Amino acid sequence: MKDKRAATVLQILRETFTMPTWTKAKRDPFETLIVTIISQNTADRNTSRAFERLSKRFEIKPEVLANAETSHIEDALKAAGLYRSKSKTIKQVSRIILEKFHGSVQPILSLPLGEARKVFIQMPGVGPKTADVVLLFSTGKPTIPVDTHVNRVSKRLGFAPANGDYEAVRTRLQSLYEQRDYLAVHVLLIAHGRRYCKARRPLCAQCPVNMHCPSRGICNDNA
Repeated sequence: MKDKRAATVLQILRETFTMPTWTKAKRDPFETLIVTIISQNTADRNTSRAFERLSKRFEIKPEVLANAETSHIEDALKAAGLYRSKSKTIKQVSRIILEKFHGSVQPILSLPLGEARKVFIQMPGVGPKTADVVLLFSTGKPTIPVDTHVNRVSKRLGFAPANGDYEAVRTRLQSLYEQRDYLAVHVLLIAHGRRYCKARRPLCAQCPVNMHCPSRGICNDNA
């Protein structure tokens, strides 16, 4: 482990939370891409409902979604919020993969990490987090997606600069941990952010890593 305090925090989080069973298997990259697009600014429960409805209506393949009626995709995604823009994004991304990559995400995934990230990020509606989720969850490529929980918890723990942007947080976390731990870091920081290190009124007194956190007791509603 590269950093002793970071190692200690991760070990405590491993003992506090159970890693989800889905982390033990690679996920279909195109499905992961679509789910992550749906999940943007959306609660997990609503993301699952929307993806389930989409899956019942369409086969989740680029050639199918690229040619689907936008209104039908919208109808399936209504539970997710921002469903009109997400439907448009899904169609555009599906068409790009169909036309430029012969209907498969695999040519992108076979690229070196930096190039693969660039290709994904250049797609409409696909930002760094979405790209990193697909690359980490589907292929195990060495990157740490930074969502709002990872961003907040990392900064409160002093693992990343307080004013750091997405790339600053991601690269700093990756410098603290070994590549084999990147998935666990991502998943466990999210779990910790949801249960204890909440955006408002964090539960510092109950926090399992409070003795290793420089922000304990001083977090406020704007943290």
